[in-house]
Amino acid sequence: MAGEIPADLILREGGVTAFHDIAPKAPVHALVVPDRHVGSLADLAAMPAGERAAMLDGVAEVARRLGLEPTGYRVTTNHGPDARQSVFHLHWHVMGGGLLSDSM
Repeated sequence: MAGEIPADLILREGGVTAFHDIAPKAPVHALVVPDRHVGSLADLAAMPAGERAAMLDGVAEVARRLGLEPTGYRVTTNHGPDARQSVFHLHWHVMGGGLLSDSM
């Protein structure tokens, strides 16, 4: 978010930044991140309602921009160690571009 690591940006507007994942788990794999620091979905109350809405709008816009709407896509976020959360800044994975695993 600080621009310290190069990223292939998809979207940066309305308090939301999206970029391609550097270790994709699907043919198309993007991350959608609120610009405001929020640790995880459990901390969502820290975000004003308008920013929460903009974040979800950003998720949908990224899927549109990446051409995922016609065949579908998956949106996930992780919270805590059992979910294997490794980055403690709320972010959404938008994955698609082919038939995804049913075990994920």
